[in-house]
Amino acid sequence: MTPASPPASGSVRGGLFAFAAYLLWGVLPLYFLQLEPTGPWELVAWRILLSFVFCLILLTVLRAWRPFLAIVRQPRLLGLTALAGALIYVNWQTYVYGALNDRVIETSLGYFINPIVTVLLGVTVLRERLRPVQWIAIGLSVAAVMVIVVGYGAFPWIALTLALSFGVYGLVKKQIGPSVDAVSGLTLESFWLLPVAVVQLILVAVTSGLTMGANGPLHTALLASAGAITAIPLLLFAAGARRAPLTVMGLIQFVAPIIQFGIGVWVLHEPMTLERWIGFGLVWVALTILSIDSLVAARRRRTAISDVSEPV
Repeated sequence: MTPASPPASGSVRGGLFAFAAYLLWGVLPLYFLQLEPTGPWELVAWRILLSFVFCLILLTVLRAWRPFLAIVRQPRLLGLTALAGALIYVNWQTYVYGALNDRVIETSLGYFINPIVTVLLGVTVLRERLRPVQWIAIGLSVAAVMVIVVGYGAFPWIALTLALSFGVYGLVKKQIGPSVDAVSGLTLESFWLLPVAVVQLILVAVTSGLTMGANGPLHTALLASAGAITAIPLLLFAAGARRAPLTVMGLIQFVAPIIQFGIGVWVLHEPMTLERWIGFGLVWVALTILSIDSLVAARRRRTAISDVSEPV
Protein backbone atom coordinates (compact mmCIF):
# COMPACT_ATOMS: atom_id res chain seq x y z
CA MET A 1 0.00 0.00 0.00
CA THR A 2 1.12 3.54 -0.62
CA PRO A 3 1.43 5.90 2.34
CA ALA A 4 -1.54 8.09 3.04
CA SER A 5 -1.29 11.54 1.51
CA PRO A 6 -2.77 14.73 2.90
CA PRO A 7 -6.38 15.32 1.88
CA ALA A 8 -6.67 17.30 -1.35
CA SER A 9 -8.94 19.85 0.31
CA GLY A 10 -6.32 20.48 3.00
CA SER A 11 -3.62 21.00 0.37
CA VAL A 12 -5.84 23.44 -1.52
CA ARG A 13 -6.54 25.42 1.66
CA GLY A 14 -2.83 25.43 2.42
CA GLY A 15 -2.04 26.79 -1.01
CA LEU A 16 -4.66 29.52 -0.61
CA PHE A 17 -3.27 30.49 2.81
CA ALA A 18 0.25 30.70 1.40
CA PHE A 19 -0.91 32.63 -1.65
CA ALA A 20 -2.66 35.16 0.60
CA ALA A 21 0.52 35.58 2.65
CA TYR A 22 2.72 36.23 -0.37
CA LEU A 23 0.06 38.51 -1.88
CA LEU A 24 0.13 40.68 1.26
CA TRP A 25 3.93 40.69 1.29
CA GLY A 26 3.90 41.70 -2.36
CA VAL A 27 1.79 44.84 -1.83
CA LEU A 28 3.68 45.98 1.30
CA PRO A 29 5.57 48.71 -0.63
CA LEU A 30 2.26 50.47 -1.36
CA TYR A 31 1.41 50.39 2.36
CA PHE A 32 4.81 51.76 3.35
CA LEU A 33 4.51 54.62 0.84
CA GLN A 34 1.20 55.66 2.42
CA LEU A 35 3.07 56.26 5.69
CA GLU A 36 5.16 59.19 4.45
CA PRO A 37 6.66 61.25 6.04
CA THR A 38 7.50 58.40 8.43
CA GLY A 39 11.08 57.32 7.75
CA PRO A 40 12.45 53.75 7.67
CA TRP A 41 14.01 53.87 11.15
CA GLU A 42 10.84 55.03 12.88
CA LEU A 43 8.65 52.70 10.80
CA VAL A 44 10.64 49.57 11.67
CA ALA A 45 10.69 50.57 15.35
CA TRP A 46 6.90 50.86 15.43
CA ARG A 47 6.66 47.63 13.46
CA ILE A 48 8.64 45.82 16.19
CA LEU A 49 6.76 47.34 19.11
CA LEU A 50 3.30 46.92 17.64
CA SER A 51 4.03 43.39 16.42
CA PHE A 52 4.94 42.48 20.00
CA VAL A 53 1.72 43.99 21.32
CA PHE A 54 -0.33 42.27 18.61
CA CYS A 55 1.27 38.92 19.44
CA LEU A 56 0.54 39.36 23.16
CA ILE A 57 -3.11 39.90 22.27
CA LEU A 58 -3.09 36.81 20.05
CA LEU A 59 -1.53 34.68 22.78
CA THR A 60 -4.34 35.76 25.09
CA VAL A 61 -7.15 35.29 22.58
CA LEU A 62 -5.86 31.90 21.45
CA ARG A 63 -5.10 30.85 25.05
CA ALA A 64 -1.59 29.94 23.97
CA TRP A 65 0.33 31.20 26.99
CA ARG A 66 1.11 27.69 28.27
CA PRO A 67 3.07 26.53 25.17
CA PHE A 68 4.71 29.97 24.99
CA LEU A 69 5.95 29.70 28.60
CA ALA A 70 7.17 26.18 27.87
CA ILE A 71 9.35 27.59 25.08
CA VAL A 72 10.70 30.33 27.37
CA ARG A 73 12.05 27.64 29.73
CA GLN A 74 14.30 26.19 26.99
CA PRO A 75 17.60 28.15 26.63
CA ARG A 76 18.40 26.64 23.22
CA LEU A 77 15.12 27.80 21.72
CA LEU A 78 15.52 31.24 23.32
CA GLY A 79 18.94 31.60 21.74
CA LEU A 80 17.68 30.56 18.32
CA THR A 81 14.73 32.96 18.47
CA ALA A 82 17.13 35.77 19.43
CA LEU A 83 19.26 34.97 16.37
CA ALA A 84 16.12 34.80 14.21
CA GLY A 85 15.06 38.19 15.60
CA ALA A 86 18.39 39.77 14.66
CA LEU A 87 18.16 38.39 11.13
CA ILE A 88 14.56 39.47 10.58
CA TYR A 89 15.47 42.93 11.89
CA VAL A 90 18.17 43.27 9.21
CA ASN A 91 15.65 42.06 6.64
CA TRP A 92 12.88 44.42 7.75
CA GLN A 93 15.15 47.47 8.02
CA THR A 94 16.72 46.87 4.60
CA TYR A 95 13.35 46.20 2.95
CA VAL A 96 11.66 49.30 4.38
CA TYR A 97 14.68 51.44 3.47
CA GLY A 98 14.50 50.19 -0.12
CA ALA A 99 10.73 50.65 -0.37
CA LEU A 100 10.90 54.24 0.89
CA ASN A 101 13.91 55.21 -1.26
CA ASP A 102 12.72 54.28 -4.75
CA ARG A 103 14.41 50.85 -4.70
CA VAL A 104 11.35 48.59 -4.88
CA ILE A 105 12.68 46.84 -8.00
CA GLU A 106 15.87 45.98 -6.17
CA THR A 107 13.91 44.60 -3.21
CA SER A 108 12.06 42.32 -5.63
CA LEU A 109 15.41 41.11 -6.98
CA GLY A 110 16.37 40.12 -3.44
CA TYR A 111 13.36 37.85 -3.06
CA PHE A 112 13.78 36.48 -6.58
CA ILE A 113 17.31 35.27 -5.78
CA ASN A 114 16.42 34.13 -2.25
CA PRO A 115 15.77 30.51 -3.43
CA ILE A 116 19.26 30.48 -4.97
CA VAL A 117 20.76 31.67 -1.67
CA THR A 118 18.81 28.95 0.15
CA VAL A 119 20.34 26.32 -2.14
CA LEU A 120 23.83 27.74 -1.52
CA LEU A 121 23.28 27.67 2.23
CA GLY A 122 22.32 24.03 1.92
CA VAL A 123 25.71 23.36 0.33
CA THR A 124 27.89 25.49 2.61
CA VAL A 125 26.13 24.93 5.94
CA LEU A 126 24.20 21.67 5.68
CA ARG A 127 26.75 19.97 3.39
CA GLU A 128 24.08 19.02 0.87
CA ARG A 129 25.09 17.82 -2.59
CA LEU A 130 23.74 19.75 -5.55
CA ARG A 131 22.48 18.30 -8.79
CA PRO A 132 24.14 19.66 -11.98
CA VAL A 133 20.99 21.59 -12.92
CA GLN A 134 21.12 23.42 -9.56
CA TRP A 135 24.72 24.46 -10.23
CA ILE A 136 23.62 25.87 -13.60
CA ALA A 137 20.93 27.95 -11.85
CA ILE A 138 23.48 29.28 -9.37
CA GLY A 139 25.88 30.18 -12.18
CA LEU A 140 23.17 32.10 -14.02
CA SER A 141 22.31 34.02 -10.83
CA VAL A 142 25.95 35.00 -10.28
CA ALA A 143 26.13 36.15 -13.90
CA ALA A 144 22.95 38.20 -13.37
CA VAL A 145 24.44 40.06 -10.41
CA MET A 146 27.64 40.73 -12.39
CA VAL A 147 25.63 42.13 -15.31
CA ILE A 148 23.75 44.48 -12.98
CA VAL A 149 26.96 45.59 -11.22
CA VAL A 150 29.01 46.16 -14.40
CA GLY A 151 26.27 47.42 -16.71
CA TYR A 152 24.12 49.39 -14.29
CA GLY A 153 27.09 50.72 -12.32
CA ALA A 154 25.70 49.97 -8.87
CA PHE A 155 26.18 47.08 -6.46
CA PRO A 156 22.75 45.62 -5.57
CA TRP A 157 23.45 45.57 -1.82
CA ILE A 158 19.77 45.84 -0.90
CA ALA A 159 18.88 42.77 -2.96
CA LEU A 160 21.79 40.70 -1.65
CA THR A 161 21.20 41.74 1.97
CA LEU A 162 17.52 40.79 1.71
CA ALA A 163 18.29 37.44 0.09
CA LEU A 164 21.06 36.53 2.54
CA SER A 165 19.25 37.68 5.70
CA PHE A 166 16.00 35.92 4.80
CA GLY A 167 17.87 32.82 3.64
CA VAL A 168 19.77 32.50 6.93
CA TYR A 169 16.55 33.34 8.81
CA GLY A 170 14.88 30.38 7.10
CA LEU A 171 17.83 28.18 8.05
CA VAL A 172 17.51 29.21 11.71
CA LYS A 173 13.76 28.60 11.64
CA LYS A 174 14.47 25.15 10.22
CA GLN A 175 16.72 24.46 13.23
CA ILE A 176 13.91 25.59 15.53
CA GLY A 177 11.45 23.33 13.71
CA PRO A 178 7.91 22.72 14.98
CA SER A 179 9.01 23.28 18.59
CA VAL A 180 8.00 26.95 18.28
CA ASP A 181 4.67 27.92 16.72
CA ALA A 182 4.31 31.02 14.54
CA VAL A 183 2.76 33.29 17.19
CA SER A 184 5.23 32.33 19.93
CA GLY A 185 8.14 32.69 17.51
CA LEU A 186 7.17 36.18 16.36
CA THR A 187 6.47 37.19 19.98
CA LEU A 188 9.97 36.20 21.08
CA GLU A 189 11.66 37.65 18.00
CA SER A 190 9.89 40.96 18.60
CA PHE A 191 10.71 40.82 22.32
CA TRP A 192 14.46 40.55 21.66
CA LEU A 193 14.24 43.57 19.35
CA LEU A 194 12.39 45.84 21.81
CA PRO A 195 15.61 47.60 23.01
CA VAL A 196 16.58 48.30 19.40
CA ALA A 197 13.14 49.75 18.69
CA VAL A 198 13.23 51.98 21.76
CA VAL A 199 16.70 53.32 20.89
CA GLN A 200 15.62 54.04 17.31
CA LEU A 201 12.51 55.92 18.45
CA ILE A 202 14.59 58.01 20.88
CA LEU A 203 17.10 58.89 18.17
CA VAL A 204 14.35 59.80 15.70
CA ALA A 205 12.59 61.88 18.37
CA VAL A 206 15.67 63.97 19.16
CA THR A 207 16.66 64.45 15.52
CA SER A 208 13.80 64.75 13.03
CA GLY A 209 10.90 64.15 15.44
CA LEU A 210 8.39 61.30 15.62
CA THR A 211 5.52 61.25 13.12
CA MET A 212 3.14 59.05 15.12
CA GLY A 213 0.05 61.17 15.86
CA ALA A 214 1.46 64.23 14.09
CA ASN A 215 0.00 63.79 10.60
CA GLY A 216 -3.72 63.32 11.06
CA PRO A 217 -5.92 60.43 12.16
CA LEU A 218 -5.63 58.43 8.92
CA HIS A 219 -1.84 58.40 9.03
CA THR A 220 -1.93 57.50 12.73
CA ALA A 221 -4.34 54.62 12.09
CA LEU A 222 -2.23 53.29 9.21
CA LEU A 223 0.97 53.46 11.27
CA ALA A 224 -0.73 51.85 14.26
CA SER A 225 -1.72 48.95 11.98
CA ALA A 226 1.93 48.01 11.39
CA GLY A 227 1.83 45.26 14.01
CA ALA A 228 -1.16 43.46 12.53
CA ILE A 229 0.11 43.95 8.97
CA THR A 230 3.40 42.35 10.02
CA ALA A 231 1.89 39.41 11.89
CA ILE A 232 -1.05 38.39 9.70
CA PRO A 233 1.00 37.29 6.63
CA LEU A 234 3.32 35.30 8.91
CA LEU A 235 0.36 33.47 10.43
CA LEU A 236 -1.14 32.80 6.98
CA PHE A 237 2.23 31.51 5.80
CA ALA A 238 2.53 29.18 8.80
CA ALA A 239 -0.98 27.82 8.15
CA GLY A 240 -0.11 27.25 4.49
CA ALA A 241 3.24 25.61 5.18
CA ARG A 242 1.59 23.03 7.44
CA ARG A 243 -0.93 21.99 4.77
CA ALA A 244 0.53 22.58 1.29
CA PRO A 245 3.21 20.37 -0.32
CA LEU A 246 6.74 21.78 -0.37
CA THR A 247 6.74 22.00 -4.18
CA VAL A 248 3.61 24.18 -4.07
CA MET A 249 5.18 26.46 -1.47
CA GLY A 250 8.29 26.72 -3.63
CA LEU A 251 6.29 27.97 -6.60
CA ILE A 252 3.98 30.29 -4.66
CA GLN A 253 6.94 32.13 -3.10
CA PHE A 254 7.46 33.96 -6.41
CA VAL A 255 4.11 35.75 -6.07
CA ALA A 256 5.55 38.44 -3.75
CA PRO A 257 8.59 39.50 -5.85
CA ILE A 258 6.52 39.45 -9.05
CA ILE A 259 4.06 41.90 -7.48
CA GLN A 260 6.89 44.03 -6.08
CA PHE A 261 8.57 44.13 -9.47
CA GLY A 262 5.31 45.20 -11.12
CA ILE A 263 4.79 47.93 -8.53
CA GLY A 264 8.33 49.23 -9.03
CA VAL A 265 8.15 49.28 -12.83
CA TRP A 266 4.55 50.19 -13.67
CA VAL A 267 3.26 52.01 -10.56
CA LEU A 268 6.32 53.82 -9.21
CA HIS A 269 8.05 54.06 -12.62
CA GLU A 270 11.50 53.23 -11.30
CA PRO A 271 14.20 53.10 -14.03
CA MET A 272 14.61 49.74 -15.74
CA THR A 273 17.65 49.89 -17.99
CA LEU A 274 18.70 47.28 -20.55
CA GLU A 275 21.31 45.95 -18.11
CA ARG A 276 18.66 45.47 -15.45
CA TRP A 277 16.36 43.66 -17.88
CA ILE A 278 19.22 41.32 -18.84
CA GLY A 279 20.11 40.74 -15.18
CA PHE A 280 16.52 40.04 -14.18
CA GLY A 281 16.08 37.86 -17.27
CA LEU A 282 19.01 35.67 -16.21
CA VAL A 283 17.54 35.37 -12.71
CA TRP A 284 14.14 34.38 -14.12
CA VAL A 285 15.75 31.72 -16.33
CA ALA A 286 17.66 30.41 -13.30
CA LEU A 287 14.48 30.26 -11.24
CA THR A 288 12.61 28.48 -14.04
CA ILE A 289 15.36 25.86 -14.23
CA LEU A 290 15.41 25.49 -10.44
CA SER A 291 11.61 25.15 -10.23
CA ILE A 292 11.41 22.53 -12.97
CA ASP A 293 14.26 20.58 -11.38
CA SER A 294 12.50 20.73 -8.01
CA LEU A 295 9.25 19.41 -9.50
CA VAL A 296 11.05 16.58 -11.31
CA ALA A 297 12.98 15.62 -8.16
CA ALA A 298 9.78 15.62 -6.08
CA ARG A 299 8.03 13.39 -8.63
CA ARG A 300 10.95 10.96 -8.62
CA ARG A 301 10.86 10.79 -4.80
CA ARG A 302 7.12 10.06 -4.85
CA THR A 303 7.63 7.36 -7.47
CA ALA A 304 10.45 5.78 -5.46
CA ILE A 305 8.34 5.77 -2.28
CA SER A 306 5.40 4.27 -4.19
CA ASP A 307 7.60 1.51 -5.65
CA VAL A 308 9.03 0.62 -2.24
CA SER A 309 5.57 0.66 -0.61
CA GLU A 310 3.91 -1.59 -3.19
CA PRO A 311 3.63 -5.26 -2.14
CA VAL A 312 5.93 -7.67 -3.96
